[in-house]
Parts: sequence; structure tokens; C-alpha cells
Amino acid sequence: MAASTVIKNLNDGLINVADGTGTPVTLDAPFTTGDLAIAGLSEQFNEVAKYETRGTFNTARHTARVYPSGSFTFHIADYSDAADTTLIDFVMKQNSYSANISTLGANADVYTIDLTLTVEGTDHGDSADHTIVLTDCVVTLDMSEGDPNTGTISFECLGTVTMT
Repeated sequence: MAASTVIKNLNDGLINVADGTGTPVTLDAPFTTGDLAIAGLSEQFNEVAKYETRGTFNTARHTARVYPSGSFTFHIADYSDAADTTLIDFVMKQNSYSANISTLGANADVYTIDLTLTVEGTDHGDSADHTIVLTDCVVTLDMSEGDPNTGTISFECLGTVTMT
């Protein structure tokens, strides 16, 4: 099938977070604003060193690993709840998500999660929906009071990035 001719936009996406439990605990991130950004994607996730002799380029080589990063924003309806589910509790591994397991393993020192962006495609004539899956993401949270109150999830991907 030919590539899609329908430009996708913020109304087509859904962000899902998942932990590392055998059957992952998941949550569709509520009230996201449609501004997911991912930086640092490349064919190989390595720095590129350029080798020169006396100012003349000789070759380029892949060296140290680099880690893609990104962020997305959501509107806050509930901050934290012992019984109900909130995105804040999920990324902070607290309250109803306190038993979550890092995607790096149950004994991992660092709590990581998987992030999946699903972009609607079939409704626009594509043969399937599209996904970007980022595994083993270290996540931080910023919150801001305003009109409306917002949260920003920032992440660094330690694992793989797969796009379909």
C-alpha cells in the first residue's frame, strides 16, 4: 500500500504508559495536550566522531551511546489518589501504582517505564494505526499552576525506539 497522504495532527494521538510487571500495568495518559516531542533520534544511537588530520576530514565513526529524550504535557484533573488512578501516581510509583515494577526489572535501582504513542491511521485510510514505542524510560515530572493546571512529563529513553 502507498504511504498515507493524510497529515496526522494532535487529535490523532494517544499516549500509553506501562510498567515492567509480567502482564504490564498500563494507563492511557488522560488529558494530554498533543505536544509529545522526541529529540535525538538517529539511525544509530551513538555519537559521531569526526577524525581529521591537519584540518582535513578523514572519516567518521560511531562512539559513545546517546539516549533520545522528550516530553509531553497534560492537564491535571487529580493529583494523587490512594484508590483511583492518576498519571502523576503512575510516574511517581505511588498510591495505587506503588507496586509497579521497573521495566529494567524487579530489582532495578531505577524505576523506568515504557511509553507508547499510538497515532490513528485506519480512520484516515491507512492500513494500520501507527506507533512509536520507547522502552525503559527514566521519567521526571514538572507541575505548574495556571489556567489550567498542567503537568509535564520529561523522559530519557534508555532502551529501544520502535516505529510502525
